Amino acid sequence: MEFSAQQIADLLNGTVEGDPDVRVNAFAKIEEGKPGALSFLANPKYEHYMYTTEAGVVLVNQDFTPSAPVKPTLIRVANAYAALAVLLDMADQSKKKSAGIDSGAFIHASVSMGDDCYVGNFAYIAEHAKIGKNCKVYPHAYIGEHVTIGDGCILYPHATVYEGCVIGNNCILHAGSVVGSDGFGFAPEEGGNYKKIPQLGNVTLEDDVEIGANTTIDRAVMGSTIIRKGVKLDNLVQIAHNVEVGECTVMAAQTGISGSVKIGSHCRFGGQAGLAGHLRIGDGVSVGAQSGIISNVESGRSILGAPAIDSKAFMRSSVIFSRLPDMYRTIGQLQREIEQLKEKINK
Repeated sequence: MEFSAQQIADLLNGTVEGDPDVRVNAFAKIEEGKPGALSFLANPKYEHYMYTTEAGVVLVNQDFTPSAPVKPTLIRVANAYAALAVLLDMADQSKKKSAGIDSGAFIHASVSMGDDCYVGNFAYIAEHAKIGKNCKVYPHAYIGEHVTIGDGCILYPHATVYEGCVIGNNCILHAGSVVGSDGFGFAPEEGGNYKKIPQLGNVTLEDDVEIGANTTIDRAVMGSTIIRKGVKLDNLVQIAHNVEVGECTVMAAQTGISGSVKIGSHCRFGGQAGLAGHLRIGDGVSVGAQSGIISNVESGRSILGAPAIDSKAFMRSSVIFSRLPDMYRTIGQLQREIEQLKEKINK
């Protein structure tokens, strides 16, 4: 589809600066912009590309002030990144959608399924599962017994939902994600063996949750592992048994959450962050990449490092890290000089 700059601005409640009739039919990063493409500028570190890009239209924030002449037509909006998301969603919705039940899918006779669902070849939906309307279950996805899935959900190939789990409305499970696998529970026995502890609970995902590829969420020993409304988990995230993740919290790839941790709402976790078990993390906490958290964290804090400390304190400390070898040598030299002075004094 093709749109003019003015049409896009009207849709986004933005204002045009330049040629309102210039037309675009594709998206491009600002550094790769070509004629006929729409791009955006949200991060100031990419501003220099604004003066060389060939994109026809660029979305910018209302407060953007160019430091040189610009060639593209600008559309000023309140939030360029959010506006781009609106346009990308429209483009995605315009794609041809899969529909119907493929002949190679298995759906047990006891399954309850809403209208307008798609189930791909080799998908398996077990006994007494309940699937809402407008859901898409792609090939090789697995839905276990007594699973409940709300409306508008998408399960991509090889997504797995174990028995008894509950998934809310408008959730997305990407390829290879696993919801409801056994928690890591083993009791040590005499002789060094471990007795497996049955994991009898489930996993509950509330509405608007997105689970990245190959992310795993373990079922509870008893009760539920709970992922609250609006949570977004990146690829390769591990959520252990009986964890609770608060509303609209986001986690980057390879984050690992140990058992029985309770995480507040609107938290942010950088990649490879790790949390010890049974901790309490408050609301609005920011955790830097590769942080190791071994104690409770109060609401609103920003932490970094392993073990994690206040992020500003860590940054100050990081300046010292590179100087430690020189400081060590200096301390050694001072110690030797002190010993020499002591010898002179004692003579």
